[in-house]
Amino acid sequence: MLTFITILTAIVCVLLILVVLIQNPKGGGVDATFGGSSANQMFGAAKSTDFIEKLTWGLAIALFALCIISAIMVQGAGGVENSIPLQTG
Repeated sequence: MLTFITILTAIVCVLLILVVLIQNPKGGGVDATFGGSSANQMFGAAKSTDFIEKLTWGLAIALFALCIISAIMVQGAGGVENSIPLQTG
């Protein structure tokens, strides 16, 4: 289960990076290099900006929740100190 949570966290991280890179740094909506003009015609300028912003917040919240869940799962499994065998003698 922890492996699944870790893979899901990595996917959310990559998606969050892509969504942040798509945003226009001046707040003008979708960047022109990723089809900004066609996206503005399809959704309208305000709706595409709202969608990207909501997607960014949703992915950030999902990443936060997944990190908390994975930390609780690792702690419940005994933590790092119990997974490393001690050397004797």
